[in-house]
Amino acid sequence: MAIPLVVTVLLALASTITPRTTSAAFVPRDNYLIDCGSETGTTLPDGRTFKSDPQANTYLQANDQNKVSIENGNNNPDLPNQLYSSARIFMQEAKYSFHLIQPGYHWVRLYFYPIKNNIFDLQKATFSVNAYKYVLLHSFNVNNNDKPILKEYLINANEPIFTLSFTPLKNSAAFINAIEIVSVPDNLLFDSGSNLFPVGDYSGLTNHAFQPVYRINNGGPLVTATNDTLGRNWENDEPYITVKNAAMSVVVPTNIIKYPTNNPNISPLIAPPTVYASATEMTNDSAVDQPNFNITWKFDVDTSFSYLVRLHFCDIVSKGLNELYFNVYINEKTAIPTLDLSSITQALATPYYRDFVVNATLMSQEGLKIQVGASLARGGSGNAIVNGIEILKISNSLDSLDGQFGLVGSNGGGSSYRGAVAGVGFAMMFGAFVGLGAMVIKWHKRPQDWQKRNSFSSWLLPVHAGDSTFMSKNASGKSNFSATMGLGRFFSLAELQEATNNFDKANIIGVGGFGNVYSGVIEDATQVAVKRGNPQSEQGINEFQTEIQMLSKLRHRHLVSLIGYCDENDEMILVYEYMPNGHFRDHLYGKNMVGPPLSWKQRLEICIGAARGLHYLHTGTAQGIIHRDVKTTNILLDENFTAKVSDFGLSKDAPMGQGHVSTAVKGSFGYLDPEYFRRQQLTEKSDVYSFGVVLLEALCARPAINPQLPREQVNLADWAMQWKRKGLLDKIIDPNLVGTINPESLKKYAEAAEKCLADHGVDRPSMGDVLWNLEYALQLQEAFTQEGKAEDETPAVAASASSPASAPASAVLPPAAPASSNALDEAVPVPEGNNLPAETRAIDDHSGTLQFARFSLNGR
Repeated sequence: MAIPLVVTVLLALASTITPRTTSAAFVPRDNYLIDCGSETGTTLPDGRTFKSDPQANTYLQANDQNKVSIENGNNNPDLPNQLYSSARIFMQEAKYSFHLIQPGYHWVRLYFYPIKNNIFDLQKATFSVNAYKYVLLHSFNVNNNDKPILKEYLINANEPIFTLSFTPLKNSAAFINAIEIVSVPDNLLFDSGSNLFPVGDYSGLTNHAFQPVYRINNGGPLVTATNDTLGRNWENDEPYITVKNAAMSVVVPTNIIKYPTNNPNISPLIAPPTVYASATEMTNDSAVDQPNFNITWKFDVDTSFSYLVRLHFCDIVSKGLNELYFNVYINEKTAIPTLDLSSITQALATPYYRDFVVNATLMSQEGLKIQVGASLARGGSGNAIVNGIEILKISNSLDSLDGQFGLVGSNGGGSSYRGAVAGVGFAMMFGAFVGLGAMVIKWHKRPQDWQKRNSFSSWLLPVHAGDSTFMSKNASGKSNFSATMGLGRFFSLAELQEATNNFDKANIIGVGGFGNVYSGVIEDATQVAVKRGNPQSEQGINEFQTEIQMLSKLRHRHLVSLIGYCDENDEMILVYEYMPNGHFRDHLYGKNMVGPPLSWKQRLEICIGAARGLHYLHTGTAQGIIHRDVKTTNILLDENFTAKVSDFGLSKDAPMGQGHVSTAVKGSFGYLDPEYFRRQQLTEKSDVYSFGVVLLEALCARPAINPQLPREQVNLADWAMQWKRKGLLDKIIDPNLVGTINPESLKKYAEAAEKCLADHGVDRPSMGDVLWNLEYALQLQEAFTQEGKAEDETPAVAASASSPASAPASAVLPPAAPASSNALDEAVPVPEGNNLPAETRAIDDHSGTLQFARFSLNGR
């Protein structure tokens, strides 16, 4: 029978819990405690005294004097303490300003409880809270929650005045029950932590603010602020364990915990003895029939943010040293291999902790997973433990802890902020009037059968430009739908069900975060690719909207074309041209490889086509577009092997008047620009970096990342550039190309790839420059072929940097500089016949859009 996760010695533990008032003393220099709305103030059981509202008036700047309270609040079983019994209500922006004695990190704790009153229904109050330069809450609402809410933050404040502002939104109100602004010990948080990917140390934590979202006492009871050394709450871990019978609790008296005397940075202030005196360990339950199972904790988090994960360890399960060896994983990546606590602490029952930075690129839709499992490498006990888990959200590049909303100006909430909001509001209002006018015009031109149509947007919404029944005939007499009129044709759900045989699984040709892609046949046997959104996928909704926004303004011979769409009955479906030769990668390597190996000339032509498409994205519209997910599976091939760039679900408009877009890092494992990952600043040069990896894939015919290879070969970009710097790149090219490449063509191609992969975006060429170099490499190859050394004729000399070229570079004139992507020869009519793009062929683990950082071979 499975052993449940329980606390086995609660009675013994209760006698050993150390109250906060008698534990290791820490006296904060800044200690602002305010009981908002209270006339008398409040003293909590732990001895902390919160000032009354009149005493706090010196800190407050507000035009409102709205105070509410509930009688006998501390008798209400739903309220943990008296702090929730009173509140201040603000109908206009209000600010608390505090003079700080000690710069550095401070706790900011905000208490919310929607007290019923005659001033404003606080259940409906919507407001934002900003502190110092950070957005703490944006459009916050208790959301019909009648339970007390405590929001806790850790903010590094280095200015003498700390400002906390409350701003009502939407003709609403703001409120607050209590506030804490309290110094924390200097050694509570340091500037660096272990970075999972790229491997190494992450520095710069002190440039961020944090929000603790989980604080777990593994295997032990709830630890309240009264019993903690810094006023924190620690909850039990049982609700977060995915397989309950894989774990069990162990608890020992707190008086056996020995903090290391040689390391003052590990003290009761980091975590109280109660946390280290309990642990979750691996079960000995026979019901767990897997010999090498892991204990897994799963936490729901906002996956658009990065997180600091602090794991607490203390060996309270071993009888002697060097018995316990185990592995630690975070989001299925190795965080600590074969952790040996004995070698670190040199004693049992001695606390130890590690900090890990989990970038947003490592987050999955499942949230954050932490696992431990026994390591049998050294003949250990076959056990693994965790004593405590802390998970802190890290502020993003906009200095926000609640969405992509930043402040203007260092103080936050000032006139510049209000001016920016007003400007945005005016622009939105103007856009709304324009949109409304367009809808009125459409209403007067509504089709006669509008009442029979199920989709409002099929004829009325401005996003759909053109008559949904517009059709033309191609040369073969087949129907061809106009792609030059906005989003083209509106398809009914019934039409697409018929086209795909009711979305038969046998017709699936691709799978992605958005949903499945099906092959289909519409009128006159025209084949199409039908991408059907998964309604359960939040990523899919975002991609659907982005794809529509981008494709509505793109038209180029080297970009896939949108035939139409369907938004009927909550369906999100996009219909594209079908590309019979699938994606580029399937013609280079992999389990789905089709056809004979591509020649070097064919590979060059495909890369040139893709480069033209990307060059158009960057320069062909007034603002420019950054693709953000360039890879071989997003380069599709028609029946003539003409390349077309696809999948704009992650694309972003290029910035107007500045060099980058500040955004959460997203992309695909192995292709991600390392500078974008480090700085979270997206530029057109991020696409250039990814395209450099594509060039190496085309040359070497291997994945961008192959974890099955030796460590130094896992990352294609790092590995190939090592050989390039040695002048031996020809040693790792696709064996099918050996002896067929003009050495000068290879040299020019390799130079282009190397420049694309420069560490800093400013050192990378534009896509126009890359295109020029690739066209030059093609001319060199064609001249080589014309000399009688073509790929399919007599064997040529090996493509080596030391091999003499049959045609010197001077014999071939370089191509003219790339013309503007708006040139007339780039504007093409709607493809005819079967020249219709598929979204993608089969996608495996290496081709799906994954939010991962670039894996560095050098430990950077």
